[in-house]
Amino acid sequence: MASLRDIRRRIASVKNTQKITRAMKMVAAAKLRRAQEAIQQARPYAYHMRDLVNRLALRVDEGMHPLLRRGNGGKVGLIVVTSDRGLCGGFNSNIVNAAMATLSGQFKGREVELTVVGRKGRDALRRRPCTIRKEYTGVMVDSPWRAAGAVIDDIVADFVKGETDAVYCLYNEFKSAIAQRVTLEPLLPFEPPTRGEIVIDYLYEPSAEGLIGALLTRHMQVQMHRILFESAASEHGARMTAMDAATTNAGDVIERLTLKYNRARQTAITTEMIEIVSGAEAL
Repeated sequence: MASLRDIRRRIASVKNTQKITRAMKMVAAAKLRRAQEAIQQARPYAYHMRDLVNRLALRVDEGMHPLLRRGNGGKVGLIVVTSDRGLCGGFNSNIVNAAMATLSGQFKGREVELTVVGRKGRDALRRRPCTIRKEYTGVMVDSPWRAAGAVIDDIVADFVKGETDAVYCLYNEFKSAIAQRVTLEPLLPFEPPTRGEIVIDYLYEPSAEGLIGALLTRHMQVQMHRILFESAASEHGARMTAMDAATTNAGDVIERLTLKYNRARQTAITTEMIEIVSGAEAL
C-alpha cells in the first residue's frame, strides 16, 4: 500500500499538471478567438473568388488554360494539412486516418503522392505505406500566405507539366470551438459547375487567356490560404477542448487521491491509537 508521503507527492504532481492544462486551455482560447476572426474574414473573399472563377470558367474553352483540362485518371496529388504541435485531441490522428482510408478507398489503384503540411502529419505518415512528395512545417509561424503560395505554385507546376491529373486537399474544416469536420476538397482540375446559366460573354483586357490564367492561379492560392486558416482555427478549438477535458480529469484524480490519502491517514491514526491503548493496558 502506498505511503502517505507517496500519495501527497502524487496529489502535488497532478495539481501541477492541472495548472499546466488550465493555462494551455486559456492560451488556446485566446488563440482561437484570433483564428476565428481570421477565418471569418477570409471565407467571404475566398467564396466570392470561387464564384467569380466559376462564372468565368463557364465562358471559356477548356483548352484556353492548362488548369481547365480534364484529368484522365492518372497520378493524384493529395495535400494533407495537420499541425506542428500535439496535445489537441484527435485533431491530427483523424486527418492521418482519413488520409489512409482515402488511399485505400477512393484512390485505390491510383498512384498518389502526398504533400504534407504540419510536423505531426509528416511524422505519422512517414511510418505508413505511402509516398510523401514534399513537406512543409512551421507555415503558420512564418507567413500563411507565403506558405499557401509555395504549396500551390508547386502543385500547379506539376499539373501544368502533366505529372499529376488531379489534386485534392484533406483538412479539418472549422465548424465551432468543439466541432471540426474532416473535409476532402478537390482543387484540380478546375471543374466549373454544370448548371443552367445564361452565358453572357465579357470583354477581356488585355486578353481572356491572361486574365483566366491569373485568376485561376490566384483562386488556388486564396483557397489554400483559407484552408490553412480553417486548420489553424480547428487546431486551437481541438486543443482548448482537449485541455478542458484534461483539467476536469485531473480534478477527478485529485479527488480520488485525496480520499485515498484521508482513508490511509485515518487508518494510520487508528492503528497508532490501538497501539497506545494496548501498551497502556499491558502496563
